[in-house]
Amino acid sequence: MNDITNRRALLLINPKARRGQESLAPVVERLEAGGLRVSVETFEALPEIARDIVRLRHRADLVIVCGGDGSVSSAAVAVMESGLPMGIIPMGTANDLARTLEIPLDLGKAADVIVEGGRRLIDIGTVNGHAFFNVASIGLSTDLAQGLDPALKKRFGRFGYALAAMKVLTKARHFEARITEKGATTEVETYQIAVGNGRHYGGGNVVEETAEIDDGHLDLYSLEMTNLWKMALLLRSFRSGTHGAWSEVRTARCVEFDIETKRPMPVNTDGEIVTSTPAHFKVHPKAISVFAPAAARIQPRTKVLGDAVSANSG
Repeated sequence: MNDITNRRALLLINPKARRGQESLAPVVERLEAGGLRVSVETFEALPEIARDIVRLRHRADLVIVCGGDGSVSSAAVAVMESGLPMGIIPMGTANDLARTLEIPLDLGKAADVIVEGGRRLIDIGTVNGHAFFNVASIGLSTDLAQGLDPALKKRFGRFGYALAAMKVLTKARHFEARITEKGATTEVETYQIAVGNGRHYGGGNVVEETAEIDDGHLDLYSLEMTNLWKMALLLRSFRSGTHGAWSEVRTARCVEFDIETKRPMPVNTDGEIVTSTPAHFKVHPKAISVFAPAAARIQPRTKVLGDAVSANSG
């Protein structure tokens, strides 16, 4: 356990997050009982979170973000530049970064993870300079993010996503794109291109079955089926990250990608529209220190898989 007694914690809360109206008093009490001195700042719009970190970083020894994946990603660049470690209290809808890091969705238990003081160095992905932890995408998921009613999202959570997704699928169309990696360019017709940095996205889907958030690379997939309704057959594969086994799904792994489209298309990062094509994607290895449970730090999934292979081959 790392000693965090008497350290100053800057706690940033997004009241518009799905659970943003819940009382933070029990969280603050647990943090202070663990020896932290907590100051609370509320932000109304995502760009404010980075400004708050820059403005207040000299008064803090760590930053705690209370919100969903969009809030945490909006804090990423400012946290990286500050050099401060980051804690996460998951208060959003999907909370995919918390899933990846095995941070409990129970707010009090998430606070306990911070008090315990253990950390994990994780990668950040960027697209045109905008940070993402989980996935950045062009196509279907961007249409979903644009068409999702915030009130529906807040009221129904992941079920609200499902309702909006059905509407998006009925109107979906192919688009043409050029994908460049390591100097080689491929032209595709696709419904979606996604570039993953972490492991989980979209409420528990897996970017790629061996993906980790500290593996130093990005995982890309492109949906190139002729019949979009075949997606129904692919759903189980997306939950396990084995969708790359399907011939209709192009996959690639690299540290940088460039994606161009005939006309500018919006790019969705961790649920927020932040930029448009042409898009340059890049990974920044082990860029941020995040408080995480011991199990997530000591035995990442790639090691578990490797151990299982060795055992079966022995």
